[in-house]
Amino acid sequence: MNEQFEEFAQAHSLRHGYILAQTLSPVPPPGQPNKLRQILQSTNSHSVKGDLKHFIKTKTARKVKIDHDEINGWIEVYAAYWKAAGEIVAGEEGKSSWTKVYEAWKDLTSMLIRGYNNHGFEAWTIPTLYMVGKYLRLFAIKSDAERSKQSEVVPTGSAALMQDDFDPEADEQAQLRDCEQHLKRIFTLCLNDRAPLEESRKWGIYYIINLLFKTYFKLNSASLSRTILKTLAVYNQKGDMPPLESFPKSQRVTFKYYEGVLFFLEENYTEAEKYLVEAWDLCQKDARTNSERILTYLIPCRLLTSHVLPTKKLLEPYPRLQELFLPLAKCIRSGDLRNFDIALQSGEDQFVKRRIYLTLERGRDIALRNLLRKVFIAGGFDEPKESETTRVRRTRVPVAEFQAAISMGSGGDSIDTDEVECLLANMIYKDLMKGYIARERGIVVLSKKGAFPGTGL
Repeated sequence: MNEQFEEFAQAHSLRHGYILAQTLSPVPPPGQPNKLRQILQSTNSHSVKGDLKHFIKTKTARKVKIDHDEINGWIEVYAAYWKAAGEIVAGEEGKSSWTKVYEAWKDLTSMLIRGYNNHGFEAWTIPTLYMVGKYLRLFAIKSDAERSKQSEVVPTGSAALMQDDFDPEADEQAQLRDCEQHLKRIFTLCLNDRAPLEESRKWGIYYIINLLFKTYFKLNSASLSRTILKTLAVYNQKGDMPPLESFPKSQRVTFKYYEGVLFFLEENYTEAEKYLVEAWDLCQKDARTNSERILTYLIPCRLLTSHVLPTKKLLEPYPRLQELFLPLAKCIRSGDLRNFDIALQSGEDQFVKRRIYLTLERGRDIALRNLLRKVFIAGGFDEPKESETTRVRRTRVPVAEFQAAISMGSGGDSIDTDEVECLLANMIYKDLMKGYIARERGIVVLSKKGAFPGTGL
C-alpha cells in the first residue's frame, strides 16, 4: 500500500486524475505483476480501514491538505478496492469466480459514486470513474460468459425438474444488464453536476456515454442509445454542456462512430455517412482496429449513398476487410450478378454479425445497373440526322438485349421477360436508370441525357 498511496498523494498534489485512476486499476503494471497480491497482503479485513486512514494521512500530510470528510470517502473507496483485489487474486488461484469479482467491483463503483455525492470528490478525479466503469463492464461480460458456461451443464434430479421455471436466454447477459444500470448512475452523476463548467463533472460525460453505447450494442439493444442522445441534446441546447470539440479526440472518435452506426442501423445512410466520415477524419490512421471498425460501416454507406466502391489501396492495411469487401466490389464493378450472390453468401456470417448484410445486399442493384450500362454502351450510336453534328447513343434498347445480359450475368439461368421488365422498372424507380419501358414494342426508351445517373452516361 505504501507505493499506492505515494501515487495517491502525488495525484492530489498535482490534481492529476489519471495518476489517481491508476491507483484503482485491477491490472498490475508490467513491471509489477504481483502488485495486487502485495496490496492484499499489506493489511487484513479487520484493520483495513484503519491502515488506509494511516496511509492516506501520512502520505498526503506534506504534499496537500485533504478535507476530513473527503478522506473518509477515499477510505471507503480503497477498502472496497482492497476487497475487489482479493477476489481477483483469489480468482487467479482458482478460489473465486468472475461473478464474485464483478460483485466486488460493483461495490467499489457504488462507493466511488457515493464519494462524489456525499464526500465532495472534486471534478479533476473523474478519470477514476473511467477506470471503474471500464472494468465494471469487462467484469460483467466475463461473469456472464462464466455463468453461461456453467449453465451448459445438463441438470439432473430435482434441478432438472425446476429447469422449466427459468429462462436461460433472459439470464444470459444478466450481469451486463445490471452493469448498465450502474453506468447510468455514473452518467447521471456527471450530467447533473451544477458546478461551473470548468470545475464540472460534465467533462466525464462522453467517456461514460461511450461505455453505455458499447454496453447497449453488446446487449443488442442499440436503440436505447437514442435515449442517452436525446438527454444529451437537451443539455446541449441549453448551453449547459462543454462543446464536443473540447473533449479528447479519442472520446470524440468513439462518440461519432457510434452515432454513425446508430443512423446506419436506422437505414439513414446519409446521416450515417456524415458521422462516420467525421470519425474517420478524427481517427489516427495507425489505430488500425478503430479505423477498421469505422470502414466496416462507412464502405456500405458510401456504396448506397454515392455508389463508391473501396479500392485495394484503401483496404491494403486491413486484410479482414479485403477478404470481406473486395470480392463484392469486383463483382459490382463488372456487373457479375452470379458471383456477387456467391460472395455475399460466403461472407454471410460475418456480414450478419456486423449488421451490414442487408445493406450490402442492396449492392446487387448497383451491380445490375453496371451490367445494364454495359448493354447501353455496347449498343453504340444512332445514325446522326442531317441537322445533328454530334453522335447520340442509341437510346431505344430492346428488352431482349437486357434479358440476354441479365441471363449471362446470372450464370446462364433462364429469365423470362416479365421478370426482366420488373427488374428494369425497379432500376428506373430507384433512379439508377432514366427512361421508360415501351411494352407494346418490347423496348426500353432511355434518356438521351443521363441514362445512368452518376456514371457519366
